[in-house]
Amino acid sequence: MSELVEVIIDSVRISLTNQQRIVLLRQVSQERYLPIWIGPYEAESITIALQEIEIARPQTHDLLMRTINQLKGRLLRVEIVALKGDVFYGNLVVQSGEDILFIDSRPSDSLALAVRAHVPILVSQGVLDLAGIVPERDLQSLAEEESAEEPTELESGDAKKRLSVFEDFLQNVTLENNDEAQAGPEEKTPPEPDK
Repeated sequence: MSELVEVIIDSVRISLTNQQRIVLLRQVSQERYLPIWIGPYEAESITIALQEIEIARPQTHDLLMRTINQLKGRLLRVEIVALKGDVFYGNLVVQSGEDILFIDSRPSDSLALAVRAHVPILVSQGVLDLAGIVPERDLQSLAEEESAEEPTELESGDAKKRLSVFEDFLQNVTLENNDEAQAGPEEKTPPEPDK
């Protein structure tokens, strides 16, 4: 199994172009981000828990936390362990008596529970290597490549494509607006530009 790296929820954002929600995870030990597309209800649930908003009746994630607690279980941590195609896979790690249970869970649901239980969020190093974004390193390596030698036309085009992904991402997201609840996709990585 790949090494697990601790992350925190940096923000919940909304894309200006298509109104889809993104949770942006930030690695604790360095400036690396993992964007995950999530549905509007999960985004709202995470935002409510992050902002500690009081609600009259329990939401689904509150109900699940209460159920785990009533069954004498304890949520230890949540993990994002795999990326297959464009879908992330996660686990709830729950202690039940002497047993440690790994319960398959969508990352958006896992994150909503982690915020409520104040437990660590861990991501597989392999997932971060595949889908993580390090804007400074990518911009710095591009500058070093350009100053070291004159790039070929193909290299220059590839570099521009890599940078355009970051530019598009940063220009098309804004802070979450809870008033806009629209249906969205499951957890997916942002779409890659056409090659």
